[in-house]
Amino acid sequence: MSGQTSSDKTYYVTTPIYYVNDAPHIGHAYTTLACDVLARFKRLDGYDVYFLTGTDEHGQKVEKSAEAAGVDPQAFTDQVSQNFRELADFMNFSHDGFIRTTEPRHAVSSQAIWTALKENGHIYLGTYNGWYAVRDEAFYAEDELTDGPDGKKIAPSGAECEWVEEPSYFFDLSKWQEPLLKFYEENPDFIAPKSRRNEVISFVKGGMHDLSVSRTSFKWGVDVPGDEKHIMYVWLDALTNYITAVNYPDQESSQYTKFWPADLHMVGKDILRFHAVYWPAFLIGAGLAPPKRIYAHGWWTNEGQKISKSVGNVIDPREIVETYGLDQVRYFLMREVPFGNDGDFSRKSVVSRINSELANDLGNLAQRTLSMVGRYCEGVLPEPGAYTDADTAMLKQATAVMDAYRTHLDNQVFHEALETIWQVVRAANAYVDQQAPWALHKEDPARRDTVLYVLAETIRHLALYIQPYMPDSAAVMLDQLDVPADARDFTHVGEGSALTPGTTLPKPAPVFPRFVEEESAN
Repeated sequence: MSGQTSSDKTYYVTTPIYYVNDAPHIGHAYTTLACDVLARFKRLDGYDVYFLTGTDEHGQKVEKSAEAAGVDPQAFTDQVSQNFRELADFMNFSHDGFIRTTEPRHAVSSQAIWTALKENGHIYLGTYNGWYAVRDEAFYAEDELTDGPDGKKIAPSGAECEWVEEPSYFFDLSKWQEPLLKFYEENPDFIAPKSRRNEVISFVKGGMHDLSVSRTSFKWGVDVPGDEKHIMYVWLDALTNYITAVNYPDQESSQYTKFWPADLHMVGKDILRFHAVYWPAFLIGAGLAPPKRIYAHGWWTNEGQKISKSVGNVIDPREIVETYGLDQVRYFLMREVPFGNDGDFSRKSVVSRINSELANDLGNLAQRTLSMVGRYCEGVLPEPGAYTDADTAMLKQATAVMDAYRTHLDNQVFHEALETIWQVVRAANAYVDQQAPWALHKEDPARRDTVLYVLAETIRHLALYIQPYMPDSAAVMLDQLDVPADARDFTHVGEGSALTPGTTLPKPAPVFPRFVEEESAN
């Protein structure tokens, strides 16, 4: 720890706000889970955290979806937004705020940033002629499109485009090439991973056109200040949610001064351009600070197939959690794939991770250690004797991973952060096999007690570390060690918060039961 208090260590992390034209799926759960792990880690590490998620509820796509459902857009968004809120609760996400772009405060914020941009000379009235994809709520240049089999223009995302001609206000994006390239150069960690950063820089170097930022052909959106014939382009409205949530336009509020600029916007790779190009340009143009970092992660396939509603292989987070367990699914999603890459969701892989890493490695380590304390020490944590080199090495390894763990999460390398923990798990399993406390029970009870204490103390550290990923399971493990609720943050890593010998421990129960392979079949 640096000695700082929570009041001077702050962390603001956001998910994208999810578009409410459909039900939540595994991609939404994955993005929010990554943010949840970071938020939980930072809280345990002494930070005052603000973790934001929510729903994006304006735009032509929502208006059309509501019309197809036979309800007005507000009623439609009320229902679908609630689905996302319920998923967040179901997945045990620890978000501090849930924002909806149909809230009155958001209209105020969106109109304020529009006014600032216009007053600073970055918005002008003209006429838009060009290609627009309703599904993406995005405009595309001719050279970005391909011809579909039926002659329709197809965006890079696969969405069909339509030709649009209407009066429009424009943001002077064409003037932002050099300012943005300079900003990226001065802030090399602004876009991650590196491959995505290179994509954005290449796009900006290719030159940019002024961006249409209003529409007149539909009405479901935030009115343009002073011209109610126009509504704001949905992405300018949507991106503004990140500052709405910290009380913009009141830049003197404690929430704004404490948390803006955001430390991290977590997004899927499909919406990186909006966040890494348009958003910093909007903010700087309005005289506001851009966020510190944007991370674009990859997509999941399902058993090797691209996920598609038409194919019918969309992964429902509720179904997989009900099948495999909440913390098990949280672990798998963060462990299976190097974060930033695309990954494949395979039920066989889920079962393999549960059985090999959770049940066999970590679960069995805790179960057999605490069972031996119960059997050999009458359930009382034993008093250790003098430490051997093997004991000292085990305890040192259990505490020394904290720096690497912190570094990995600060860089959003979630799988590597878990690997640092599992290095300790594997070392502890090797230690217990080498020390063989079951043999020491008769030969050298004092040495047996030392070994069991070292193992219990190692398990305490492991339980502390896994809290951001598997909070419920970690809590059970810490309960089984009788660790007080106020001794579970990262200030308690190290010998200064060691377990107290003589403590009577509850009877242990398996935390990660093995998953029977036959039950995993569809």
